[in-house]
Amino acid sequence: MDGNLKIKIGIIKYICSKLFFMKRYYVYILKCNDDSYYTGVTNNVESRFKQHSEGLDPKAYTFRRRPLELVFTREFNRPLPAIAFEKQVKGWSRKKKEALIKENFEQLNYFARCRNSTTSTLLKGRIRK
Repeated sequence: MDGNLKIKIGIIKYICSKLFFMKRYYVYILKCNDDSYYTGVTNNVESRFKQHSEGLDPKAYTFRRRPLELVFTREFNRPLPAIAFEKQVKGWSRKKKEALIKENFEQLNYFARCRNSTTSTLLKGRIRK
């Protein structure tokens, strides 16, 4: 086997090993016993859910809101998009989060539209018919 072929095979093996062991990141939503939602990000949903459920941190939002129910997860290949999505979801209304949980993308789109009367009026003035 020639040296270049060995190098190419080595590179392919390295890439495959990285892909196989690549970490996954998850944005998750928990429904709390007071009917509120908690959104978080983790690389191990089962472990993180267990931590929330066991109430390891008395200062945590979920501590006094147990029992909890895992109602949504979305997987990401890289941490930054997962963190960005978590921050985005945290800013959403309850109705928009519930549309996401139900995977009702029509409702999700509806709740994403601006409902602010000032902005809506400004936008209508800019639209030419």
